[in-house]
Amino acid sequence: MLRQLHSLPGLIAAVLVMLLAISGAILSVDPALERLSGTATRAGQVNVGQLAGRVASHFPGVEQIQRTASGTVIVYFNQAGQVGAEKVDPLTGQGLAPYEPSAFSRWMKDLHRSLFLGTPGHGVAGVGALFMLVLSVSGALLLVRRVGGWRNLLRPLQGNFSQRWHAQVGRLALLGLLLSALSGLYMCATTFDFIADGSQGEPAFPDHISAGPALPVANLQALQATDLNDLHELVYPSPNNPQDVFSLRTAQGDGYVDPASGTLLSYQAHDSMHNVYELIYQLHTGEGLWWLGLLLGLCALCVPLMSITGILMWWRRRQAGPNIRHNSAAQAADSVILVGTETNTTWGFANALHDALHQAGHRVHSAVMNQYANHYINAQRVFILTATHGDGNAPASASQFLARLAEAGLKPGQPFVVLGFGDRQFAQFCQFAHQVQAALVQAGGAPLMDLETINRQSSQEFARWGHALGEALGRDLTLVHTPRQPQTHQLVLAERIAYGEQVDAPTHVLRFKAAGRLPDFEAGDLVGIVPPGSPIPRFYSLACDSQDGVLEICVRKHKGGVCSEYLHGLHIGAPIQAFIQPNPQFRPASGAHPVILIGAGTGIGPLTGFIRNNRAHHPMHLYWGGRNPTSDFLYESELNHYLADHRLTALHAAFSQVKDRSYVQDRLISDALILRRLIEKGAQVLVCGGREMAKGVMLALDEVLAPLNLNVRTLKAQGRYREDVY
Repeated sequence: MLRQLHSLPGLIAAVLVMLLAISGAILSVDPALERLSGTATRAGQVNVGQLAGRVASHFPGVEQIQRTASGTVIVYFNQAGQVGAEKVDPLTGQGLAPYEPSAFSRWMKDLHRSLFLGTPGHGVAGVGALFMLVLSVSGALLLVRRVGGWRNLLRPLQGNFSQRWHAQVGRLALLGLLLSALSGLYMCATTFDFIADGSQGEPAFPDHISAGPALPVANLQALQATDLNDLHELVYPSPNNPQDVFSLRTAQGDGYVDPASGTLLSYQAHDSMHNVYELIYQLHTGEGLWWLGLLLGLCALCVPLMSITGILMWWRRRQAGPNIRHNSAAQAADSVILVGTETNTTWGFANALHDALHQAGHRVHSAVMNQYANHYINAQRVFILTATHGDGNAPASASQFLARLAEAGLKPGQPFVVLGFGDRQFAQFCQFAHQVQAALVQAGGAPLMDLETINRQSSQEFARWGHALGEALGRDLTLVHTPRQPQTHQLVLAERIAYGEQVDAPTHVLRFKAAGRLPDFEAGDLVGIVPPGSPIPRFYSLACDSQDGVLEICVRKHKGGVCSEYLHGLHIGAPIQAFIQPNPQFRPASGAHPVILIGAGTGIGPLTGFIRNNRAHHPMHLYWGGRNPTSDFLYESELNHYLADHRLTALHAAFSQVKDRSYVQDRLISDALILRRLIEKGAQVLVCGGREMAKGVMLALDEVLAPLNLNVRTLKAQGRYREDVY
């Protein structure tokens, strides 16, 4: 769960977080550059009266003096009708250079704060800050688990290149990213008035000012009492208005200064909320703390590196996931393999054992340890291959095993073998495997051989264990496993069906053929396609089975989308390199129970594949959302054909760019009675499409199911609600 909490936001918001981080890193240099170009003054060295007097000798038409948080003093003046602005030396009052705000900095600030989207963009930036906070906290907790506790947080890190650099850079940048994320969230909250920023109106203009001639500005007592480092802004009175006064804004508060007496009038101090806002703003931007700005900028530059290495790590975990061939049913198997893993790497070893036992004539069933239910009635032996995560903890896919074992028990005298995977650098090396061994013995199991352990996924140790296991089983057993990249297959584009050109949302159904035999896959599995010039594969849900003779995907073209633009640009006969990633969790369950298919856009691809394969004519109800029925009703003719031959029971389409527009969620709510009846009959729900659509579907179904005292969470726990969301 913790790993999903860390990886999913990173995958979803990688571009947004990187954009905010890179723009923030660029902006972090501004306070340091401003500090270098300005003249710093110590507290008590110069007061505002002295500064104003010095400025007056060089700029007789002064209208305003400002001091930025980084210490730059700017004078706005009017000479002979010409308005100007100059950066000045506070020690002499002389001009240093014309003040011309950087257009690039303004552009970069708009990008960082709102992505040029105005007020909605501030919300998007706030979401990015929230993602960064979630990633920072979950990443820190994962790192603590990985090194075996807080006390080991600074110890040397092990793993491949991506793992080491991802964790090392994250460890160095953690505090800076936490500070940037928290302060960014606070500022976003103040923008939308969720939190008060302490802003206040101008103090009341004085009802009475002293009569008489104005004193020289350098002699005004209120200005002499104000240190330059506390100055924000001094606005001069209008020369044509004898009743006007100086307006003074400082770090402590705002007020007016009587030009004749020099006294401070109508002073209004800042409240605590305003001071908190100013502090957090300073911590976020580095303005006034140039050294902190540079540190935060360096931390932000770590984000792209962590994003890239994080994606590589996620991809390797996906590659190492289960790809089980000849997996017998649990009740029929004579050999059962249960796998506990955090990053899926243990599955490679389990598959090697599975294949070797299958080739030896055994009926083998493999599953994750969390699926244990003591229904292996024909099992002559149970193999448990489990890693240990962190300081002796259970890995993600085995976190429920001990509780399930205690509840369901074990067949008396059940023969079993436990193999532990871990890293000897940890004091609790393979501790969870030892706990499993002890629990199985206590439950009445009979170990076939002593517990063995594999250090750092050693192929040699695994092979030696295989020979020892073969001796215990009374047969020669050779186990070979070397982690490798997935094998790609060359496919050739055979057919293209285009939709959505009229509504500027081009979507193509692409059908590929292989020169020889297609790899094995089912509708709902994923195909990984590596576009030219990119090492990162893109995944698309398959809309057919390999038995159909083609590999079919539905691809919408995204502006700047490397793979979608590549696929849309393919000519008939053009080759691609691809590999299959099984997705067995996203399939209709076997049996005659109704199936409710819900999707939007290209999510209709695998759903159409499920309908196409429904040759037994089980009840299938499709709810799908598109844009316009005349331009992008994907698979319309094929779906009508399936309605006619009863592979599809009912089709409920919703379109968002028509006069009476609606969304798929609206159709679900309007058909609440029908859906409740289907759910009462044991219907399964399969959802495919964008993440926002999936969230809306969950909310709509929770509303639909409420009269049955059910919700989506309950259906998920029952295995009756499955998603393929991107």
